[in-house]
Amino acid sequence: MKDLHSIQHLIEAFEELPSIGRKSATRLALSLAKDKFKALKLINAIEEVVTNVKTCEVCGNFSEHEICNICDDPNRDKMLAIVESPKDIMLIEESGSYHGYYFVLSHLDDEHIQKLRDIIKNKKIKEIIFAFPPSVESEARSLYLEDKLKDLNVEFSQIAQGVPTGVHFENVDMNSLAKAIKLRFKMNS
Repeated sequence: MKDLHSIQHLIEAFEELPSIGRKSATRLALSLAKDKFKALKLINAIEEVVTNVKTCEVCGNFSEHEICNICDDPNRDKMLAIVESPKDIMLIEESGSYHGYYFVLSHLDDEHIQKLRDIIKNKKIKEIIFAFPPSVESEARSLYLEDKLKDLNVEFSQIAQGVPTGVHFENVDMNSLAKAIKLRFKMNS
């Protein structure tokens, strides 16, 4: 492929994206080289994202406005889920299981903690949910935040952890199994 520098360049660009390896990048690049209409459609979609999508000034979610539609909705529950990324917000919203506010905690510094405190006060938040993936670092982060926010008179909780649906115990790590037993709930009789 000595004379196909453009395709090689596109393959390399695709490989820089998360979870796209060499084979997938090559397949995508060749598909776009073959179908110019799909390529132009992709170019347009990427340009729209680059031009229009920014970070919400309040919570850190992706938005096409200065303040996202979630932060701008006064009818949401007085709960605040603290997450690691805007992707987490998209997934939780898609589940339809939560109707509160969010805060993307990308850095654990005084500026972000102050911003978090301001949201809790301004939105009159009653409960904070630590919605981090299970890890020792997440538990430490949750404990640190709880200590920094305890004077705001809010309840603290974290998302349930344990055994995923449809997974046999032999395929579950010991920490997840232990949490599932510890965080068990009563069955309605």
